[in-house]
Amino acid sequence: MTFPESRPPLSFYNPAAFAFDPEVAIALIADMQIRKAIERGEFDDLPGSGEPLDLPDHHDPDWWLKSLMRREQIVMLPPSIQLRKDDAALDAELDQLSNEPAVRHEVEQFNERVIQARYQLPAGPPLITMPRDVEAAVSAWAARRTTRAEEARRRAEEARAQEEERPKSRRRRRFLGTRAGRSPHRGTET
Repeated sequence: MTFPESRPPLSFYNPAAFAFDPEVAIALIADMQIRKAIERGEFDDLPGSGEPLDLPDHHDPDWWLKSLMRREQIVMLPPSIQLRKDDAALDAELDQLSNEPAVRHEVEQFNERVIQARYQLPAGPPLITMPRDVEAAVSAWAARRTTRAEEARRRAEEARAQEEERPKSRRRRRFLGTRAGRSPHRGTET
């Protein structure tokens, strides 16, 4: 069987082999029209071109997770970064504690978290945070506590000295301007 020279053989081109459903056909036509408009330059210099879209949160598929994290102030960091932040804030947390056993307990818990993170597979940047020496942390806490107590004592002495320097008449303020023997009402004696 021979084919006319103007047409390719049927095995090469079969129009019935391409079955489009209507939605695909409409999408292809729309895409073709958009490409032609781009070539003509109809989308050049549109207002807001190059600026980010200001979409409300409900367009984001993870909007509920992000709003939960914002509302509950949850921060999800890799363990190595979280431990770095905890290490930087540990001294301030220790300064809030009032006794040595609580300080020891807090440092030991921090050390346990560091050691546990070292045994896990790294999830993010490398872990460079080292466990702290408990005795050194306790002695540093005691030194900071002594320094704060001396500073508070010095400020109290300065405030006492300033109070003594004020004139005595200003120090003894009368409640509602009353003097001995007078009622709070003007000009009347008691």
